[in-house]
Amino acid sequence: MSDTNVEPKIIGFFCNWCTYAGADLAGVSRLQYPPNLRAIRVMCSGTV
Repeated sequence: MSDTNVEPKIIGFFCNWCTYAGADLAGVSRLQYPPNLRAIRVMCSGTV
């Protein structure tokens, strides 16, 4: 029942003021994110 081709889904909670700005800069710099990453923008990561 083990499937070796399973790719995990990654959920990232990105703070609007810090992490999201860094992720945006990475996108502008044409750095690629993994296709299994889902970014969720929050106002402050302390609320998560």
